[in-house]
Amino acid sequence: MTEQTNTLMNQNPKNTSDMVTPASDLSSKHTSHKLLSNKLSPNKLLDSKNLAREMTAKEKNNDDADATPHPIFIEVSQRCLVAANQLKRYSKPSLLPADTRSAPDLDIGFGQQRALKALHTALDIHASGYHVFAAGENGLGKRTVISRLLSLIAADAPTPDDWVYVHNFTDPRTPLALRLPAGQAAVLQQQVNTLWQQAKKRLSQRFRSDQYQSKIEAIKNDTHQKESHAYDALNAEGKQYDLALTFRPFDNKAVFVHPSQIATENSDTAAKDKNVLNRDKKAATASIDIRNTEADNNAYSSEYETELNNFAQKNHMQKRLSQLTIALEQLEDEANDAIELLHRNISKRALQPLFTPIYEQFSAHPLVVEYLKVVFADMITHVERIVNGDDEEFVTALLATTPSRYAVNVISSHEPDSGAPVIFEDLPTHLNLLGHVEQITQLGTVTTNVSMIRAGALHRANGGYLLLEASHLLEHPYAWQGLKRALQSRKIKLSSLEQMLTLTGSLSLSPAPIDLDIKVILLGEADLYYELLELEPEFDAVFKVRADFHDDVVRTHEHELALVGKMADIIDYDNLYPFDRRAQATLLEHLSLQAEDQDRLSLHSDLLIKLLHESNRHARLGGQDIVSAKHVVQAIEDMDERSGYLRDLYWDELKNGQQLIQTQGKAVGQVNALTVVSYADSEFGMPARLTAVIQPNIGTGEILDIERDVDLGGSLHAKGMLIMTSYLRALFSQHHALNFSASLAFEQSYAHIDGDSATVSEGCALLSALANVPINQSLAITGSMNQLGEVQAVGGINSKIAGFFDACREQELTGQQGVVIPMANVKQLMLRDDIITAVKAGSFHIYGVHTLSEALTLMTGLPVDTVNKKSRYRKETLFGKVLSRLMLWDDNQNADDDIDDKKSKKKAKKKRQAKRQKKEDKKKAAKKDKAITIKEHNDIIVEEITIDEAR
Repeated sequence: MTEQTNTLMNQNPKNTSDMVTPASDLSSKHTSHKLLSNKLSPNKLLDSKNLAREMTAKEKNNDDADATPHPIFIEVSQRCLVAANQLKRYSKPSLLPADTRSAPDLDIGFGQQRALKALHTALDIHASGYHVFAAGENGLGKRTVISRLLSLIAADAPTPDDWVYVHNFTDPRTPLALRLPAGQAAVLQQQVNTLWQQAKKRLSQRFRSDQYQSKIEAIKNDTHQKESHAYDALNAEGKQYDLALTFRPFDNKAVFVHPSQIATENSDTAAKDKNVLNRDKKAATASIDIRNTEADNNAYSSEYETELNNFAQKNHMQKRLSQLTIALEQLEDEANDAIELLHRNISKRALQPLFTPIYEQFSAHPLVVEYLKVVFADMITHVERIVNGDDEEFVTALLATTPSRYAVNVISSHEPDSGAPVIFEDLPTHLNLLGHVEQITQLGTVTTNVSMIRAGALHRANGGYLLLEASHLLEHPYAWQGLKRALQSRKIKLSSLEQMLTLTGSLSLSPAPIDLDIKVILLGEADLYYELLELEPEFDAVFKVRADFHDDVVRTHEHELALVGKMADIIDYDNLYPFDRRAQATLLEHLSLQAEDQDRLSLHSDLLIKLLHESNRHARLGGQDIVSAKHVVQAIEDMDERSGYLRDLYWDELKNGQQLIQTQGKAVGQVNALTVVSYADSEFGMPARLTAVIQPNIGTGEILDIERDVDLGGSLHAKGMLIMTSYLRALFSQHHALNFSASLAFEQSYAHIDGDSATVSEGCALLSALANVPINQSLAITGSMNQLGEVQAVGGINSKIAGFFDACREQELTGQQGVVIPMANVKQLMLRDDIITAVKAGSFHIYGVHTLSEALTLMTGLPVDTVNKKSRYRKETLFGKVLSRLMLWDDNQNADDDIDDKKSKKKAKKKRQAKRQKKEDKKKAAKKDKAITIKEHNDIIVEEITIDEAR
């Protein structure tokens, strides 16, 4: 086991609250504890040295291989031994169809009645928010079941209406949404396309006909005649004032001039047009031209003078000319109006026969007829642009047959009487759900039109059912918000995702919203459902119905036949070989193994499909046209081998001695715990050595969980450890102080450990270390435990047993090896056939226990809590040994304390004696000093007397 391996200890622990210890056992246990406390009173304690000698003798006898097993051990072993017929439940091939070709029909709702009932409830209620969240593990086939159910329901449901988007001639930025009966959207689109083609062709013919040209010429000629008559009348009026109406050559403007100016201008014009004279003729006629020019100048001068003299008359006529110009413009406008009227009349006569049948065809739909009338009027208004084809709005777009102005964009269309749509959207982005408006870039200009509106999944499923994977929906930004808004408002409104993401955006279309009538089913796991409930306040208001899909089903004969029908359906769909009855039985047994229960069958469709395909492959490679049990077994072995790389690495380490596992002999404080290694899709069982070490006279019963302290133990593992600690404290602290500390660890474990299935094994290791009683290493154990000492069921039991069996087989089966498991797990056993064969041969044993006491008896060979006539724990019991050692440690501690006290007293006495001696020495010194002082004083007095006498 390497550090990279993700080890999960008993990943799926199971509760066994229904396992209750009999009341008599509890009462007797309570009485024995009470009597034991009386027995251990100070007045009745045995001599600690004699007790230690007795314990040593008993331990030697227990270690003796020739010792006779204790009667209680024999009784517990016989009671807890699991028979071989309890290790696996076999399916009877004789009760199954001969092959899958004669299997019963598939029941769509097999095993999922709860979920189907929830679906029917949601589908029958048309109020807002009654959408469904289908909760269940991946691989259950939720989508297949729901799709088939909805297909049956949708077949009898009314077909929803079609929807189209058309150009809004009043507000081009807001296209109109038209609703039509099923199948009519495509008809309308085809009719409008045909109408455009015919209209363009017919208008082109009419406006290029001779009749049209003659009418245009007539209008022009009539207008020209009227202009000529008006000019002639005004010219005649000007002659009264000796003025003539003429047009200036450089700007062709009408002016009044003197008649002489008209002649001069005409001669000048003629002279300019004649350039055929050569230089000799010009020279010969130079004098004549000069004279003529002078004459003309004189005449012009006289005329100019005359015009000046008649300025008032000329000004009057000029005003009259201006009035005539205005009248002529009105005349030209009348001509244009006449031409436009002609165009309208021609286009009406040309288009009316084309539109009339369509009006009648859609007469039951006023909005459609109104739209067609608007199209008719728009074509008449812009008939010149249509015929000329010089405007992009009236030119057929790329990849289209109709200009975008007249395009009918079908958003949703259904075949009549086809039922309601059932749509699964595998990429539920915001655009794919609610639709979007495409854009095109031409010469740097971004444009769009009604024909570029694209439908979303809500449009296609409108009036029916939409299936979405919840996890996929939440992966895409704004997809959930868009779906929620549409379901709450019951309208599909296209919005620009660019504006949502950037808070800005280019000018685009804003199509009218479409009414939404739909049922949405989200598919996801239960954990995701709870997260959405917690994080999305409005989720429960939108998806009010939860449909729970079960992982397994009760294993009955009827359900086995139903599963065979499911197999047959998959086989027919994928065109596989038929499976005979023994192959069916093998598959059913494997499904029960996957469910980890003899009385249940797994409903995971992915696993079943994989098994069917791989078994079919082996039959095909073997040249057989029917799949047998051996092909199924081979497929299972192949799948197990593919996922067994990590397991093989572990067994290599076990063979090489790198993994220390002892499957024989005895050891104190050491247990073979059953664990499950889980990594990605690989899962296998393996034994792990669990050790306990006791430090006497240190602490007050603290138990150090090494895995937890180094952050390798999960919360469930820590919970199991605390439960076991509480159980031990409640068991012994009332009788004697817990004067020890202990530590527990999984040896050679370098990855994360979680689960409480090691609680029983931890209790066995700790009590073994406390009592100094060895544990049989031929047995491995697993089980969870509560604070009352009751053993509870755990997960992965089949993998755990297989792991220890393989380890024992690797180190040689002795006939003594076996496993101890919770009795509640016996119903979950679906063991391999080779393990069952070994159990039948007596070379491997499986025991089921209800309490920790039974487990300890099997592991140590000793009675655990039997009492004598005085209801006290017997000395040879495990609990008696534990209490004896606790007292022995306490006595040793007291003896040590007495020795320390004597030393302290002796030391204190010496200190007191030294202190007294010191005081006495001080006193003696003081007396001596005093005596010396007195002597000196006397000597002084004697000397003084002697001196006096001498004097």
